[in-house]
Amino acid sequence: MTLSDAIAAAPAADSSDSRTETAIVFPGMGPASFAEVGRFLMLDPYARARLAEADEALGYSVFDRFRDAEEDYSVDFQIAFLVNSMALADRAVDALGVSPTVCAGPSFGQKATAAFTGSLSFPDVVRLTAELARCEEEYFSGAYEDVVTHCFVRTPQERLDEILAEFDDRGAWYDLSGRLDAGFHMLSVREKELDALNAGISAAGGYSMYSMRPPVHAAAFSALRRKAEEEVFGAYELADPSLPVVVDHDGTVVRDAAGMREMMLDTFDRPIHWPAMVESLKGLGVGTLYMTGPDNLFHRLDVTKQNFEVVPVGLPKKRAREREREQALERSRATRATRARRAAPGPVTA
Repeated sequence: MTLSDAIAAAPAADSSDSRTETAIVFPGMGPASFAEVGRFLMLDPYARARLAEADEALGYSVFDRFRDAEEDYSVDFQIAFLVNSMALADRAVDALGVSPTVCAGPSFGQKATAAFTGSLSFPDVVRLTAELARCEEEYFSGAYEDVVTHCFVRTPQERLDEILAEFDDRGAWYDLSGRLDAGFHMLSVREKELDALNAGISAAGGYSMYSMRPPVHAAAFSALRRKAEEEVFGAYELADPSLPVVVDHDGTVVRDAAGMREMMLDTFDRPIHWPAMVESLKGLGVGTLYMTGPDNLFHRLDVTKQNFEVVPVGLPKKRAREREREQALERSRATRATRARRAAPGPVTA
């Protein structure tokens, strides 16, 4: 029986009301623009503090380089995402009083998980993130250069199997990169196959979301895993995490340094499986998830909402930002009016 079959066959679990534990979950990284996150980096006090740590760790201004970045997943885009995720976790703990008993981070969220649980210091995670980004860039410049990871929804497993059978019939390469929800898949394919994949998804009643470059989480990238282990991870000594950590490809619970290291290496060549993480979190008694990071995906998934009370601790929404600007303008007007009254000459007396 496959993991997917086991999850589907499992008996209905108790409601989140009977599960009293709390988890902090750091989201995987998605595309975003400087306009979306740059203001938060500069104005939020938690983000400014983490940004200063990142600048010191790398020896340059992350904000300046992120502002000038042209690629969605550049080194400095990744650092900025990490900074914001940690800043939002700081806010959850400090301002919201969150005291988690479990931590998890699918995909890129593993890095913030390592910092939050103390398995690595935040400066070390910043440096590790930068070094791994360059390691991946070097690897994909000579291997799988034409491969992307495509994300799509509303495609039942049986219809995906039919699409993959067509790939097999014509000898087209592909690799599974993840399952996020029922009908929500991540598949790595050669870019020239995207049209055929999109056509198959549409015919199945599905919807294509976006493609990621460089590709991620595929068994074919085992050489990248070895490269990262030999060239990057050797310089870092991980500690036991302060909280149990749920692994993103099978829901295993990690409690020691060796498990953390294995989890962070597995991300290169093991597809993520969010439903397995959900089952594991439920098994640990988690009823409330604090999704701490710039997340537009994981907290919205049906499998997440159906099983937990979900509290997104994310970047301020546009309406909230507009309200903040209006409040700032009102304060400014009030200040100017007060100054004008004080500067006005008093009544003339004889």
